[in-house]
Amino acid sequence: MDNQKYDTGMQSEAHDKHPALDRSAIHLLHRAGQCAGDMFTEEVVSGDLTPRQFAILLTISNEEGLSQTDVVERTGIDRSTLADIIRRMLKKGLIRRRRTRQDARVYAVRLTDEGRAALAATGPAAVQADARLLAALPEPKRAEFLESLSVIVGTISSSIGKNRA
Repeated sequence: MDNQKYDTGMQSEAHDKHPALDRSAIHLLHRAGQCAGDMFTEEVVSGDLTPRQFAILLTISNEEGLSQTDVVERTGIDRSTLADIIRRMLKKGLIRRRRTRQDARVYAVRLTDEGRAALAATGPAAVQADARLLAALPEPKRAEFLESLSVIVGTISSSIGKNRA
């Protein structure tokens, strides 16, 4: 009997120091991101765009001529990962890039016709993946959920940027 009490006490103490994964915001956000990526992949059956490639194409289509640094800032994709993705998208013919006149060290990126076609073909599937993901929540909570995610991203990404500077 004493052993059982001791074990329970240890579990409780350990639980206090290390929250269960089902109560960890970081873990749950990571898992939700995995689920979202899986849904995107399921919906985009015919295309070969990843969620990040789609985000980059969408960002560029909204503001043609952005620098790669601008794309990093708008998407949150880290600089080295974005550079790798951009190289692959260049090889696929989805985007083109040119040095800017203002600064020859900076590349401006634009969609090609193939990139516009891929974005148009993938857009409805991406919308469907979002709808499927949000369908896991009751209708009244969906807008609040998106707002909460936006607040988290906006608050934390701006504070991380300040800490890195």
